Amino acid sequence: MNSFEGRAVVITGGADGIGFATAKQFARRGARIMLADINSSALDAAVTTLRDGGTDAHGVICDVRKLDDVTRLADEAFGVFGDVHVVFNNAGIAYAGPIAATSHDDWRFVIDVDLWGPIHGVEAFLPRLIEQGADSHIVFTSSFAGLIPNVGLGPYCVAKYGVVALAETLSREVRANGIGVSVLCPMIVDTNLMANTENVRNAEYGPPRSEAQTVQQLASSAPSDDSVLDVDDVARLTVEAVAANRLYIVPHRAARDSIRRRFERIDRAFDEQIAEGWTH
Repeated sequence: MNSFEGRAVVITGGADGIGFATAKQFARRGARIMLADINSSALDAAVTTLRDGGTDAHGVICDVRKLDDVTRLADEAFGVFGDVHVVFNNAGIAYAGPIAATSHDDWRFVIDVDLWGPIHGVEAFLPRLIEQGADSHIVFTSSFAGLIPNVGLGPYCVAKYGVVALAETLSREVRANGIGVSVLCPMIVDTNLMANTENVRNAEYGPPRSEAQTVQQLASSAPSDDSVLDVDDVARLTVEAVAANRLYIVPHRAARDSIRRRFERIDRAFDEQIAEGWTH
């Protein structure tokens, strides 16, 4: 996409954090915005801020765990805008804790939001994007934990690896339809993700783990030279990646060596097997 002027952008988890920062970046480039979020008061404030800046902005309450909610979001977006050009499946929560201490409800909570949420976004929007035939783009928020296994982040890694796989596969399948795909894989970004996680979890999943424990585990799992990035910088990089039709968005240079080592370990396994006589 050479220009976002007049383009329609839909963002889940759009009331704050990466979602809202990215909405502002799109808005500065002339896009029309529909924000979706589970937090009604934060959503109203975000829409008001965009409108005060002259943006054609709308808000829809949406729980991405529910396909009906995301389908209703798609109905609203296409009803208001006619065509939709960018769908940013951004809504997500954080989770930390060893797999052995992870309850079944913990697993359900993480996967319902962080993996089923993006899947629901694809189910609700993709057929209509294909049908409309115009250039469009689907963006996903994954994580560094979607590329590299992190001790103490097992359920989170499982969900975020799934998001990366979804993006990688989808990018190959819809290229001929003129649909681009990007997946954002940051390490730690200055947002309210931890607090929002506490707010989203309800009695259906049992008591939450403490925010302090989650923050400590996330920090201890990151490479030692990690830095917390400003959310506006990550948002700007995300919008630039959409414009460039770039699949991977990797804001933290500190992640590079870890990613390289993972693939080197996989490649080395072939040599080890061959050395032990494996011929197939």
